[in-house]
Amino acid sequence: MAVVVEQTIPFPASTLDLHNSQRWSSLFPLIRPTVKAVQNANGFHILIDSALLKSKTVLIAAVGRSGAFSSKVLDDQDVVAIATEHDGVEVTAQDVQQLLQAESEVKSQGIVVARVGRQRKVEQHSDGLAEVHTGSELELDHVLHLLGSATETCRGSIQDVTNLLQVFGERTSVTHTKFHVDKAEGNPAVLQAEGVAGFEKAKHVVERDLKHVMKAHAAQDGDVTYSVHFSDVNGLSRLENYIIAGEVAHYLESQSIPYRLSHSTVLNHSDAARGFSISICPVPSRYLVAQPKPQQHAATPVADESGTQQRSSGSKSRITFDDADVRRRIQAGCDAVIKAEPTITDYDEKVGDGDCGYTLRDGAKQVLSFIAGKDLTQLPSIVSQLVSELEVNMGGTSGALYCIYLTALASALASEQTVSAALKAALEQLMKYTRARLGDRTMMDALIPYIETLKSTGDVKEAVQRAEQGVEGTKTMEASLGRSAYLDESATQGVPDPGAYGLLILMQGMSGV
Repeated sequence: MAVVVEQTIPFPASTLDLHNSQRWSSLFPLIRPTVKAVQNANGFHILIDSALLKSKTVLIAAVGRSGAFSSKVLDDQDVVAIATEHDGVEVTAQDVQQLLQAESEVKSQGIVVARVGRQRKVEQHSDGLAEVHTGSELELDHVLHLLGSATETCRGSIQDVTNLLQVFGERTSVTHTKFHVDKAEGNPAVLQAEGVAGFEKAKHVVERDLKHVMKAHAAQDGDVTYSVHFSDVNGLSRLENYIIAGEVAHYLESQSIPYRLSHSTVLNHSDAARGFSISICPVPSRYLVAQPKPQQHAATPVADESGTQQRSSGSKSRITFDDADVRRRIQAGCDAVIKAEPTITDYDEKVGDGDCGYTLRDGAKQVLSFIAGKDLTQLPSIVSQLVSELEVNMGGTSGALYCIYLTALASALASEQTVSAALKAALEQLMKYTRARLGDRTMMDALIPYIETLKSTGDVKEAVQRAEQGVEGTKTMEASLGRSAYLDESATQGVPDPGAYGLLILMQGMSGV
């Protein structure tokens, strides 16, 4: 069984009517003004980007199924034409070629039409027209990336492009991962090619996938670049996509494999499970050049008032922490969150995915388990170690934000002179990673007033009161971020933001208010 996520959209499918090709013909030109819709005698529509018709390289056209366009097809700046098949109307490569030629005097080196088919194959219809059939939206996206990032020499020759597509058809291997509803041996689990498997960190899932898919490419002759494309399926968050991309890159670099990486988002209409898929193809380097390695991130040192720079949370803290007091506060806060889980869940079922309560409860339990037996007088290093545990057990956007904040807090606790100053410094770091601010109906409506009040007044009771006011205010706010942003405003009225409410409960417990 896999995790099923229903789309939270403000309009019913019948209103959106995305399977109607005429719908796309009216919407897409609004997104890209250089695109215009053309209809031929057989009744099918094709969207043509007139700005790309003058290209001297091979033109790229995509043929998709109505309602199944991926983000890659819609966003790709190299695709000159998009056609949709619907109601039994077949769009041939020759149809696309004729419409392109009718719109402008095509001066390119030829046209290649990419489409989703039943199996991979490449056809050369004439000296200037080639067609590639892919087995899925994932493979179609991969082809579009490959064609768009190929060398200028390759893209200037229809014969080289056809050869490149032949390589893709013969060498590409794919793998698919779905997130599983149950845990395996106490850990989150996924369904992969080899069955259900648990994992402790994201990199373990990605590594298993890559090792499986790379078996087909154990021995490669000549100089090759690995074209790697991954698609998140049915809506992973931006942060989750960054994590997957980072782990893919890390694995390939650890194996000294030259690569070029790309990404898209696809919807699986037959299976609502969330997950991701990876497609890999080793390509001769004359057709594809590896991307440069990313620059290693250098942490910015934090300077104290004397100018001394401190780099890590392992430095001796300037704040003295009492083990018994810190432990009492943490236990009180976590116990309060665990007790409030049904209420948080109820709120989130009304305005979100319904998992916020479970996420915060599991995180609180993990914190209590982690601090048992730890020396909390060394709080900065303990918080730093705690983040690694929470990354596994706290999912969703809220879990990611907590981990980002605690990472920054661990460093700040080691360098700042007061706890309130450390909380403020960590907040400033968090705000670099999220667009959420006061009034966006998120956990920030509780966190920001609490920290700013505590920093300016030093009064914990007043800080909690300001946080309570912030949470109360979310009951009448229109959400601009998160899942609630997709709901009609009337659906969120009177219900506090679940993330803000859960954070308030934590702060009330830790503050003893």
